[in-house]
Amino acid sequence: MKKILAFAGSTSSTSINKKLATFAGENLEEISFDVIDLNDYSMPIYSEDEEKKGFPENVELFNELLDNYSGFIVSLAEHNGSYAAAFKNIFDWSSRKNKNVFRDKPLLLMATSPGKRGGKTVLSSGQEKFSMMGAKELFKFSLPSFNDNFKDGKIINETLLEELKKQITDFEKSI
Repeated sequence: MKKILAFAGSTSSTSINKKLATFAGENLEEISFDVIDLNDYSMPIYSEDEEKKGFPENVELFNELLDNYSGFIVSLAEHNGSYAAAFKNIFDWSSRKNKNVFRDKPLLLMATSPGKRGGKTVLSSGQEKFSMMGAKELFKFSLPSFNDNFKDGKIINETLLEELKKQITDFEKSI
């Protein structure tokens, strides 16, 4: 059975990006999904010196997860226009283990923020980078003004909801 792995590029216990990734997973029609928390995969800050010591156990575990799914839903937190440090670290370690991080599988890449741009800077950066890191097909969605557009576990702005549902439908067709 095909299954999707969903997670936020954040370690915040109140991550709005994890809420968005979970919501996207809940809107899959034909495929089941699992949501993980990056806090369960803590690892030292990547460096060549650390890598010479060997790959930490959580790097191995995270990479095994990536092998076992048919596609990915990732919602990136934006910190000063870039990836959150914890996500960047996991991504760096993962790419050292397997440069083809996304395993030639589809990726629904999203971002949200409390602001009106909805994480568009990190979304653009991720789109550029991940397409070279094994995202076979990349679908994207940005949710601006999270606190205004997301209530009670769902997107309440109909236009944005329809936009996400179209991306989810196209994503599912690519699996």
